[in-house]
Amino acid sequence: MAAITRRAALFAAAVTTLPRIGHAQADDRPVLTIAVQRLSNSNTLEPPREQSNVGFRIHHIYAEPLIETDWIGDLSLRPGLATAWRRVDATTVEFTLRPGVRFHDGREMTAEDVAFSFGPRLFGTEGHSGRGQSTVLAGTTGKEPPAEVIAVARRTYPGLARIEVVDRHTVRYVNRTPDVTLEGRLAQSVGAILSRAAFDAAPSWLAWGRQPIGTGPYAIAEYRPDVSLTFEAHDAYWGGRPPVRRIRLVEVPEVSGRVNGLFSGEFDFACDIPPDQVEVVERDARFEVQGSPINNIRKIAFDKTNPVLADARIRRAMSHLVDREAIVQALWAGRTAIPRGMQMESYGAMYLRDWENPRHDPAEARRLLREANYRGEPITWRLLNNYYTNQVSNAQIVIEGWRAAGINVQIEMKENFTQVTERSPGRGVRDWSNTSLFGDPVAGILRSFGPRTEATRTGEWVNPELDRASAALEVETDMTRRRALFRRILELLEREDPGYIVLHHAAAFTAKRKDIAWRASKGWAMDFRGGNLRFGT
Repeated sequence: MAAITRRAALFAAAVTTLPRIGHAQADDRPVLTIAVQRLSNSNTLEPPREQSNVGFRIHHIYAEPLIETDWIGDLSLRPGLATAWRRVDATTVEFTLRPGVRFHDGREMTAEDVAFSFGPRLFGTEGHSGRGQSTVLAGTTGKEPPAEVIAVARRTYPGLARIEVVDRHTVRYVNRTPDVTLEGRLAQSVGAILSRAAFDAAPSWLAWGRQPIGTGPYAIAEYRPDVSLTFEAHDAYWGGRPPVRRIRLVEVPEVSGRVNGLFSGEFDFACDIPPDQVEVVERDARFEVQGSPINNIRKIAFDKTNPVLADARIRRAMSHLVDREAIVQALWAGRTAIPRGMQMESYGAMYLRDWENPRHDPAEARRLLREANYRGEPITWRLLNNYYTNQVSNAQIVIEGWRAAGINVQIEMKENFTQVTERSPGRGVRDWSNTSLFGDPVAGILRSFGPRTEATRTGEWVNPELDRASAALEVETDMTRRRALFRRILELLEREDPGYIVLHHAAAFTAKRKDIAWRASKGWAMDFRGGNLRFGT
C-alpha cells in the first residue's frame, strides 16, 4: 500500500514533479526562464494529446522520435533514436536503434519501448473509437487514452499493422498498405518513444499525460497547468550533457508582460513576439529578436453545418473578400509570405506551383451573395484573445472587408479551444492553423480535414469525396496520380466546398538576451541542446 501511495504522490494530477537526475552536488550551469503565451491547450504534455503550436514548441525538449527533423537547418530527416533505417519492402521499414539511450527514469531504451510507444498508449484498447471530444480532465481514472489521442494516432498512422521486435536494438514498422511517407510519419512527435515502465507505474492516464518520461535533453521536473513548466537537465542524454541545468517556461498571455519581463531581467527569452514589437525590443542593445516564416499556415475555418454557411456560395464569397496582402503588410510589416494554397514548397515534387488562392474580388463576392440570396443573417466568429499572434487584429481587418460587402459577422470571445469548437448553436467561423510536419500533403492539410481529423470529430466540415481522395492519396505510390489527387483535394477545400480561407504563413519571433547564442528553428520547436545554445557570446 505504501508503494501505491508514493506513486500516486509522484504522479499527482495538479502539480507534476520529477526528482532531478544525474546532477553533481555543485552545478554552475545557467538556468533559463522563458515567457510563453500558452503552455498547453489540453493541460497535458503527452505529444498526441497536445498536437498544437504550443505543443510542437516543447515536445522534443523531453520526447524524441526514431527519426529527427533538422529544424535549425533544411527540415530534412536525419537519425534520431534510430541510427539507421531501411526499406524492407513497400510496407516495411526496419530501424536500428541507438544503443545506450537512457530515459529520464534511468532505464535504457530498447525495442520493447518502441513497440509499447505504438501500442494501446496511442490507439487505445479494443472497442474505443476515438470519436468525440474530451475535457482537460480526461484520463483521471484508468489508462485508456482520451478520444483525441486515439483519433490523432489513427490519423497519423492509418495503415499500421504491427511493430515487430527483431532484437533488443532492431524493430520493424509494418504497414498494411504501401506508403511512400512512412519515414516522415515516424518523424512526428506523435511517434515519440516513451518509457513503458514509467507508463505502467503511473496511476492514471492523466497523471502520465502530465509527466511523460522520454529521452530528450531535459526531463519534466514540475508542471503547473496554466502557470509554469520546469525542465531539469538530463545529464545522461545520448546527445551530450545539456548546457543549462534548468529551463522554466512561464505562461504570460499578454505581449506587454512578456516584453517587460524580458527588459526587467525576469525572463531570458520571450516567445510569440508580434512584428510591431521587434523594433521596440531591438532598441535595447541587450536584446535581439530571431525568427522567420515557419512550416505553418494560418487559416480561417468554416463550420458548414451553420445554417448560413451551409451554402458554399457564401463561403466562396467570404474567401473573395479577404485581402491577404493587406493583412501581411498591416500586421506583419511584410515579414511573412502568402502560400499558394494550403501547401509548402518543402513538398518538393508534390508542390503545385501553378495553384492560386481565390483572388481578392469584392465584385465576385457580391455576385455570389446575390445568387445565394444572402440577406444579412448573422454569422458568429468564435475568437480567442491572441492565441495566435495578431489574432484579434486580423479578425478586425477581415470582418471590415466582409461587412463592406454586407456580410454580418459578429465576434464572440472565447477562453479556450474547447469553447471555440463546442457543438452548440452559433458556431460559424474560427481561427486555425496548419503545420506541415514533413514534406508531403499528408503531413499538412490531411491532418486537419478528412477521415479521423479534427474537422470530422468536431463536425465542422465533412465531404465524402474528400474522404475518398484522402484515403487514395495515402496509399498511392505513383507521383503523377498523387499530384492529381492532391490537386483535387485543394479544389474541394479551397474552391468548390470551402473548408477554410488561407491567410499567410505563420511566423514565429522570439526575443532573447543578445549574450545568449541561440538560433530559432524553421518550425515551432525550440532547441536547447549543446549545439544550439552557448553563453557569454
